[in-house]
Amino acid sequence: MAVDRADLLTPRESVVALIDYQPKMLLRVGSHERCTILDNAITLAKAATLFDVPVVLTTVAAKAFSGELLPEIRAIFPDQPAIERTTMNSWEDAQFRTAVTAFGRKKIVIAGLWTEICICFAAVDAIAEGYEIHVPTDACGDITIEAHERAVQRAIQAGVVPMTALQVMLEWQRDWARAETYDGCMAILEEHSLRCAGAQSRR
Repeated sequence: MAVDRADLLTPRESVVALIDYQPKMLLRVGSHERCTILDNAITLAKAATLFDVPVVLTTVAAKAFSGELLPEIRAIFPDQPAIERTTMNSWEDAQFRTAVTAFGRKKIVIAGLWTEICICFAAVDAIAEGYEIHVPTDACGDITIEAHERAVQRAIQAGVVPMTALQVMLEWQRDWARAETYDGCMAILEEHSLRCAGAQSRR
């Protein structure tokens, strides 16, 4: 069986932050197919649940503008409240920072909407405080392709590790001999990634 290494993500060292997966935020995304972003976010959320990785949920201006968490995300975490913010930068919200850092884990996986603000700002600040930030960019989106790409570039320059949602899950698994999560990984692959790949190949 593969041995965990410090340079790779492991479930026991990871925490996931799912930021602002809300209807109005998703509606204004133009950098990707919105259904693809949501599918990748669901993949990440289900993988975190499978591997027992702590997840922090956030919303911004839920009542005034953005709406509550998307039902597809809420269904995975039916009893977990989302942290409601006023700050664009989640890291500047004391409740969010406390929730993410309370686990004592240095590897934070951040995904959400929009990339140039809610993801990039938090990632840059967290790195400055010594955290290792991984961003599955295919589970993030922004108003335009330009906005998303520039945000990813800026984040990488600050030290962010860019990934995909599927890569996060498979890095947690790493060895198909890990039988306790094998069936769960295959179910997520078949329901999301393999299905999407098949649909694209038929175009």
